[in-house]
Amino acid sequence: MQNNDFKQTEEALAEIYRNAQLALQSISNILPETEDGELRAELSAQHEAYEHFSAKAQMLARDKGLELKEPNPMKKAMMWGSIKMSTLTDNSRSHIADMMVQGTVMGITALRTTANDFADNGDENIKTLLKEMIEKEEEFEKKWKSYL
Repeated sequence: MQNNDFKQTEEALAEIYRNAQLALQSISNILPETEDGELRAELSAQHEAYEHFSAKAQMLARDKGLELKEPNPMKKAMMWGSIKMSTLTDNSRSHIADMMVQGTVMGITALRTTANDFADNGDENIKTLLKEMIEKEEEFEKKWKSYL
């Protein structure tokens, strides 16, 4: 693998992993604040999907001799604080859905940018994983918008 291809592979896997980890963290932060049973079920299902993407990215990275780093602990702490403050005053279905839409849109944007930057001759497994994750996040966005 050429150096530039290696870097692009590393960056693509890092973005998939980071995106999944931040989504997992967000869901873990929001779940205890959510009283609505239907929303709790949706959050749990999405948590499971993000666990799949995280594990798949880790497996692909390991196969390529790469180590994926955890997201910045400070960012995770700030996210936790932001979610706690936001749900303290409003833990309604529409507010939680709105927070999830915002996070999902940010994830889709980051993944699309990564997919567009990823080399045409890049690893097919990574391209497929990027495509699957974008499609899944678009499904999530649509589902969350239905709660608004």
